[in-house]
Amino acid sequence: MFERLGRFIHRRRSVVLAASVVLAVLSGIYGVGVFGDMVPNGFEAKGADSHTAAVLADKSFAQRSPDAVVIYRSADRTVDDPAFRQAVEGVLDALPATAVTGSVDYWRSGMQALVSNDRHATYTLLNFVGEDDNAKQNSYLKVKDKLSAAGLQTIQGGNTPAGYEAGQQVGNDLGMAEGLSFPVLFIFLVVVFGGLVAASLPLAVGGLSILGSMAVLRLFAQFTDISVFAMSLVTILGLAVAIDYGLFIVSRFREEMEQGRSGADALARTLATAGRTVAVSGVTVAVALTSMAFFPFAFLKSMAYGGVAAVLLSMFFSLVALPAVLALLGPRINALSLWKQRSVIPSATGFWYRLSQGVMRRPVLVASAAVVLLLALAAPVLRIQFGVNDARQLPNSAQGRQVFNMLQTDFPDGGAKTIDAVLVLPAGVNAPAQQTALGSYAKRLGAVPGARSAQVTGAAGDVARVSVDYDGVAVSTSSRDLLHRLRAAALPAGAKVYFGGETAQYDDTLRLLGATLPGMLVYIAVTTYLLLFLAFGSVLLPLKAMAMNLLSLAATFGVLVWVFQDGHFEGLLGFQSTGNIEPNNPIMLFALIFGLSMDYEVFLMSRVREQYVALGDPTAAVATGVQRTGRLITSAALLMCVPLAAMSSSKILTMILFGVGMVVAIVLDATVVRMLLVPAIMRLLGHAGWWAPAPLRRVYDRFGIRESDGELAPSLPTRPPADTVESPTH
Repeated sequence: MFERLGRFIHRRRSVVLAASVVLAVLSGIYGVGVFGDMVPNGFEAKGADSHTAAVLADKSFAQRSPDAVVIYRSADRTVDDPAFRQAVEGVLDALPATAVTGSVDYWRSGMQALVSNDRHATYTLLNFVGEDDNAKQNSYLKVKDKLSAAGLQTIQGGNTPAGYEAGQQVGNDLGMAEGLSFPVLFIFLVVVFGGLVAASLPLAVGGLSILGSMAVLRLFAQFTDISVFAMSLVTILGLAVAIDYGLFIVSRFREEMEQGRSGADALARTLATAGRTVAVSGVTVAVALTSMAFFPFAFLKSMAYGGVAAVLLSMFFSLVALPAVLALLGPRINALSLWKQRSVIPSATGFWYRLSQGVMRRPVLVASAAVVLLLALAAPVLRIQFGVNDARQLPNSAQGRQVFNMLQTDFPDGGAKTIDAVLVLPAGVNAPAQQTALGSYAKRLGAVPGARSAQVTGAAGDVARVSVDYDGVAVSTSSRDLLHRLRAAALPAGAKVYFGGETAQYDDTLRLLGATLPGMLVYIAVTTYLLLFLAFGSVLLPLKAMAMNLLSLAATFGVLVWVFQDGHFEGLLGFQSTGNIEPNNPIMLFALIFGLSMDYEVFLMSRVREQYVALGDPTAAVATGVQRTGRLITSAALLMCVPLAAMSSSKILTMILFGVGMVVAIVLDATVVRMLLVPAIMRLLGHAGWWAPAPLRRVYDRFGIRESDGELAPSLPTRPPADTVESPTH
C-alpha cells in the first residue's frame, strides 16, 4: 500500500503539493481566530457535584461564587475614610448592568472579612453576565478598564480576570517559543543534513501541521469547550512530531537515492519503509492521546483533540505533501549543501553499532544498571501530593497572582473560603417546615468536627445554600476529610444536596480521575499491544515496549515531583512551587509520554525487524538496526527538545511543567531506554523476541503492517526456539 502511494504521489506530485498548500492556507485563514473561541481553564468537570452546585447557585442567588475579586488599597487612608468608600462605591455603581449582574462590598454588606488586617485595603466581589466562561470573559472585558478607583491602587483577580491573563500569557509564550524554536531547529537540521534544502523540509511540514491543527481546534470549539492550554500542545507537539517524521522520511529518501534508485523507485521504497514506520508511529501516538478524552474535564479532552489533530496532520503531511516535494526535487534534495555530504548509508562498524555490541556483551549488567537508575529517579513519585490549579500558576507580576497572594497574607483567614452545601428542597424554601429543617441542617453542619460555623447564605424557590466556614487550606487532605464528614450529615427529608467550592472541586477532580484512570490504562494497553503486534508480528515485543515505557514514565514523574512539588530549580525555571501537582497534568503527560515513547520504539524496532528479516540473526539485527537509527533517533530527540525547552521558558506553571516533563521523558527514552535497555533486553530475548504462536502468525501474515510488499514473513520464527540467547556478532 505504501509503495503504491509513493508511486502515485510521484506521478501526481505537482497536483498533490498544490492541494496540500491550498489546504494549509485555508486552515490558516480559518484557524487564526481559534483563541477567541477557547475557554480560559477547563479544569472543572461538568456534571460533577461541585459543578452542579455552582450552576444551581448561579441561577438561584444574586450573591454567588464571585467571578472577579478586585482589591482596592491606599497607603495613607483606611476603609473608614469616607473618601475611600466614595471612590470604590462610585466605581461599582457606574458598572453597566449589561456586563455586571451584582457586586458585594464591605460598606453595604458589613462583612469584616472583606477588610485587610491593617484596614488599608478592601476587596469587592463581582459577578458577570454570561452562561459560560467565554461569555463571562466577554462581559469582563467590557468593564476591565472601568474598575480603577481614583487615588487607590486597584488590582484585579479572581477566576475570570486570572483566566483572561492566563490566556493572554499563553499566547505570548507560544509566540516566543515559536520565535526561539524555528531558527534553532533550522540550524540543528542543517547540521544533521548538511544542506539548506533538506533542512527546510521538516520545518515546512511542522508549519503545515500547526496551521491544520489550529483549524481543527477552532472547529471543535464550535461544539464543545476547548481549553486555551490546548494551543500549547498543538503548537509544540505539531512542530516536534512533524520534524521527527520529516527527518525520517527525508533521511530514508536520501539513502535510497544514494543507492542509485530512480526518483520514483526511491520514493516508493521510502514510503514502503520509513513511510510505513511513520504511519504506525502516528496511529500509535494518536491512540494514546485519545485516551485523555475519557476524562470529564475540558482540559484533558482539549489536549486529546488538539494532540490527535497535531499528530495525524503531521503524519498526513509527512506522507503526502513531503513526498510530493521530494518527488519534485529528486537529486536536488542535497542542493545548497554547506559542506561535503557524508554517506547517509550507515557503516556496519560505526559508533552506534559498536555501542550496541558493547551493551549486548553484558546485557544483564547494562539492563540492571538502567533499571536501577530509572527506579532511583522514580522514587520521589511515592510522595506525590495533588492540588487544583489556581492563580499560583500565574507569575508574581500578574494581577491575578497578586490578588491571590494578598488574600492569603493581608486579609483575615486568608480571604473568604467556604464549603457550600446547595440543596434542592421538595416543598420550596419558604414552607415553614422546610425553613425549620434547613436551620437544623445548618446547625448539624456547623457541629461537624473541623467546621467553624455554618449558616444559610441563600434561599430562592426550591434551592437553598448553607455555607460552612473552616480553618486551614482549601486544597488539603484535612479540608477534603471535612468535606466527607459534611456529606455524611443527615439531610432534610426529601432533599438533594450538592457540595461546591474549591475543596469540593478538588475532591471531585481526584475522585473522577481515579474512577476513569483504570479504563484509560486498559484502553492504552490493549490498543498499543494490538498495533505493535500488527507492526512486528511478535507477542513479546509489545510487552517489552510497555514495560520500558512505564519505567520511563515513573522516572519522569519522580523528577517532576522533585522539581515542582519540592521546589528545586525554582529560580532557574522561573516558577514558585505550590507544594503539589495539579492531577490533570500527570494524566496528560502519561498519554503524551507513552505515545511518544512508542514513537521511538517504532522507529528503532522497525529497522531492527527489517534487518532481522534480511539477516535472520537477532543480535546482528539489533546492532545494525541501532546503527542505522541511532543517529536519527538522537537527532530527533534533540530536535523535539528544542520547542519543548522553549516552552519551559513560559511564565505559566502548567506550561513550564509540561515542557520540563516532556524534555526529561524524551532524553531518558532516547538514551537510557532506546540505546541501552532495548539492546540489552533484545540480546536476552534472542529469537524469542520475534516469536509468535502459529495462529497469531497467521493473523499477522494476513493483517500485519509490513515494511514493504515484498517482505517474506515466513522467515520469522513460528515456534519458541530452544536456545534464545545468541552469541554476539562482531
